[in-house]
Amino acid sequence: MHLAARLMAEEHIDDFGTAKRKAARRLGLPEGKNLPGNDEIEAALREYRNLFSPRHGQVVSALRQKALSAMRLFAEFKPYLVGSVLSGLAGPHSDINLVIYSDDAKAVEIRCLNLGIDYRVESPPSGHTTLAFYEEGSLVRLSLRPEHDERLGARAAAEPLERARLSQLENLLLEHA
Repeated sequence: MHLAARLMAEEHIDDFGTAKRKAARRLGLPEGKNLPGNDEIEAALREYRNLFSPRHGQVVSALRQKALSAMRLFAEFKPYLVGSVLSGLAGPHSDINLVIYSDDAKAVEIRCLNLGIDYRVESPPSGHTTLAFYEEGSLVRLSLRPEHDERLGARAAAEPLERARLSQLENLLLEHA
């Protein structure tokens, strides 16, 4: 678990599964057997960052400020911040992950065009259309999901999705200022 955490921190791996498999290979262990849980790796990553990255809090704060800026651009769509920037596990090269629940993906794209945002459309394995663009030098991934998914929320997810609205992120930034 500590090797997976170190790989996430040093090699900028954002996916727990990838870090686990890579750590298992390096240790000569079978990839699918007795791998630590994400929560164990998350705890080890927090320990690693506390020991070896004394400026980590500043990195996360800067990424959260960029996320806030991006969320304000799309405020009419009520975006959520999710992922490592919200949880505090993000590193300096982490993506900023936002989610918008809308049945009108074209309206979000039109908003990008009206703002002059140079974006690209991605189709990740989840099947949700994602718009990717840069905000102040950081990659923002804006995942578009159907409106009914918002009501289903964490109950429908295999793992609960922690998320924060614009006002919640503002409060989080004030708390950690």
